[in-house]
Amino acid sequence: MTLTLTVPNMACSACANNITNAVKTVDADAIVQADPSTKLVSVETQASEEKIKDALANAGYPPA
Repeated sequence: MTLTLTVPNMACSACANNITNAVKTVDADAIVQADPSTKLVSVETQASEEKIKDALANAGYPPA
């Protein structure tokens, strides 16, 4: 499943790395593309959308 989420407080590449790491705590095989300029995160994962959103929120990057 592919999710596209908006993460308003992603500001830089370090934020994008933190977001990628947060997703990979839920699904180590996930493919994550985080773009600070558009604030969009695309995740190809087998995990549920709820688990991905929870992981992002717990890392300090709640999706809109």
